[in-house]
Amino acid sequence: MSLWIKICANTSLADAELAAEAGADAVGFVFAPSPRRVTPEQVAEIAPQLPEALEKIGVFVDAAFEEIAATVEAAALTGVQLHWAAPPALPAALRARFGAKLRILGLVHFDPAAGERIAEITGDTNIDAILVDSRTAAAVGGTGRAYDWDAARRSIFGAAGPMKLVAAGGLTPENVAEAIATLNPWGVDVVSGVESTPGIKHPAKVRAFVANARAAESARSTRELGS
Repeated sequence: MSLWIKICANTSLADAELAAEAGADAVGFVFAPSPRRVTPEQVAEIAPQLPEALEKIGVFVDAAFEEIAATVEAAALTGVQLHWAAPPALPAALRARFGAKLRILGLVHFDPAAGERIAEITGDTNIDAILVDSRTAAAVGGTGRAYDWDAARRSIFGAAGPMKLVAAGGLTPENVAEAIATLNPWGVDVVSGVESTPGIKHPAKVRAFVANARAAESARSTRELGS
């Protein structure tokens, strides 16, 4: 399978273009309280200047349908990341409004109950993939902290069935290959691991992250062909 790579929490055209040039599949924009927060107006200026094939994902926390739908339309988003335990009615309403063209990502924070929540979300046909992230008492994402990948492989990534899982939380250019080899995810997502400061990307780190992830993807494909 082809690895999906998302560089999240972009705040400028230059950083989003950098992600595209490095070979990412998607860029993320945070529309929630955060040092990396952007406005729909800002992204409306950025998105049309990016490659058409590059996915533009809006990240929302505790947002109502009307706010998300208006932002999707104003900012020309191709996907949304519901970065909280959103009620099933929300992805259903988004699917009804935008159809299959909108990629909808759900969220599970890794903890002892994560497997149960993944099983619940897997039954929702309106969710295209689930982001498995870490959290702290002060932040629901962008924490820079990795969870126990071995435990996550046993309890989640090895038992998710057909659901697409995206590994996030504490990924860096230095550890992304290990994360891919351990978790065998459908995709990877990075924020702080490729930043100079919150909201500002480090060009060398972005390029190294994508390159190392692609190398790990190639190694994975080789192993699968040989098995």
